[in-house]
Amino acid sequence: MREFNYYRAGSVRDAAKRLSASGNAMLLAGGMTLLPALKMRLNEPGELIDLADIGELKGIKLNRKGAQVGATTTHAEVAENVELRAAIPVLPHAAESIGDPQVRNRGTLGGSLANNDPAADYPAVALGLGATIITNKRKISADDFFTGMFETALGRGEMVTQVLFPIPQRAGYAIFPNPATRYALVGVCVAQFKTGVRVAVTGAGASVYRLEDFEDALTDEFSEVALDGLTASAASLNDDMHAGADYRAHLVGVMARRAVAMALE
Repeated sequence: MREFNYYRAGSVRDAAKRLSASGNAMLLAGGMTLLPALKMRLNEPGELIDLADIGELKGIKLNRKGAQVGATTTHAEVAENVELRAAIPVLPHAAESIGDPQVRNRGTLGGSLANNDPAADYPAVALGLGATIITNKRKISADDFFTGMFETALGRGEMVTQVLFPIPQRAGYAIFPNPATRYALVGVCVAQFKTGVRVAVTGAGASVYRLEDFEDALTDEFSEVALDGLTASAASLNDDMHAGADYRAHLVGVMARRAVAMALE
């Protein structure tokens, strides 16, 4: 690692002010992606702003609008929350599939979304559920938040503070994990609302995305059978040492059907 300043922020306002003032600062939440990147010198910030002491970024609250989850709430806290398991079980189900116990006890919801790793689980669940990402400056719909590989709509001095997940009628998330890394070769979230069905895919392409033809079919009939004859295009999917584009396209269909089956259970 190269040398950098370390600053432990006391509030969201304090962290955002520090972030805006610096041209080369980064936020530290769980550090599950950032710290390895620093070690390999893929990131070389001038300052790390630690969010660990900011109480307003932690916690889970449920109301009529849905579940509001603080940005520094860990994967383990999401996975173990009894209220979430009753209201939106797909969210703790996805959280408990992330990495291993060490990662789940350090990694955070907001950190995962802000990082937007193309093989991460939370982006698919956030997009599938139509979540709203709340920052220190505004509210951003999940449809507008994920803009590309490791890229989001967050601007300078902007940080995720809360995420609002609406409560679906039913939802499921199925993942085909890489056996070594546990990241998703393909993960699919399917969520049914009164207004229709949303289907989001992670791991397959450069960033999380929705499948409109799958959504239309499931809106007409929410069943595995409704997806018969539908295939995902391999044209823009990842093709690497872990899996080819055609195989990933096949997995999208398989995981979508499994997600529907989970939702129906």
